[in-house]
Amino acid sequence: MAVLDSIIARAKQNKQRIVLPEGTEERTIKAADQILAEGVADIILLGNADEINKLAKEYGLNNISKATIIDPLNNPNSQKYIDLLLQLRQRKGLTPEAAVELVKDPLYLACLLVKAGDADGEVAGAKNYTGNVLRPAFQIIKTKKGCRCVSGAFLMILKEKTYGHDGMLLFADCAATPVPTDEELGSIAVTSACTAKDIFGFDDPKVAIMSFSTKGSAKHEVVDKVISAGSLANQYAEELGYKFKIDAELQADAALVPSVAKSKAPGSEVAGQANVLVFPTLDAGNIGYKLVQRLAGAEALGPILQGLAAPVNDLSRGCSVEDVVKMIAITANQAIAAKI
Repeated sequence: MAVLDSIIARAKQNKQRIVLPEGTEERTIKAADQILAEGVADIILLGNADEINKLAKEYGLNNISKATIIDPLNNPNSQKYIDLLLQLRQRKGLTPEAAVELVKDPLYLACLLVKAGDADGEVAGAKNYTGNVLRPAFQIIKTKKGCRCVSGAFLMILKEKTYGHDGMLLFADCAATPVPTDEELGSIAVTSACTAKDIFGFDDPKVAIMSFSTKGSAKHEVVDKVISAGSLANQYAEELGYKFKIDAELQADAALVPSVAKSKAPGSEVAGQANVLVFPTLDAGNIGYKLVQRLAGAEALGPILQGLAAPVNDLSRGCSVEDVVKMIAITANQAIAAKI
């Protein structure tokens, strides 16, 4: 896959430190070994060193010695992270006793490593629920400046290259915010364009904020929200110095098919050419990507979490070793983009 080759090559050129809090999970440790063998990223594994080394020997892994291993239950630097956590959460009612316990939780420690600048990104979720992965990320890393919410994008790689950027489309939000407000939807549109450009190499992101209506063909409060989101997205993009093409209130056919766009949305710079599709709700986005994946046989790469101040990505608990490898490489690219 050419896009993944580019992502891996970029990661190798500017190696980032990716922390894996599930350091004793089989697929995670095997993926870490592959990443280290290929020089894609520097790896921090959280877990007991003896157990990790025993598993590496059992699985025939030869590169785990290159990883940094931190045991959350026996960490000589734990006070540093306890102090940081209290600084961030004491006003929310966190007690020193609770902070001591939370720093022993690998998911919290991983986020604290990122927040402290001791790691550049995190990948987890092979054995943890999404909520458990995201909770410490929201509490510790938080959203980046200018972002109104966190969202999840999928890169859809189609067998045919008729639509999108060389047969690729970015779908959002498919993973995080169930019913976004107009402000949140506008923010998702901008962060999705950034992901498409910075991570997947779309030279000209064209963002369609989707609806069941095209340019006034139906009246409803949901349509009003989409129209408002389009105006706000263009405002946010301008404030941040981006020159993305963003249009709202487009049905799927108007967004993707030039002949339909010509009749339904004449004059639009996006209609008929969209390569980033922003859905009005999580329901629509999640259903949409799964339909395209299954019915069109598209490859779905993600979800890639957007909008956090530093990259944290959540795996499916049914992920493969290769899925973990891909997500580590993507997370490294997000970290690189965040520093530019």
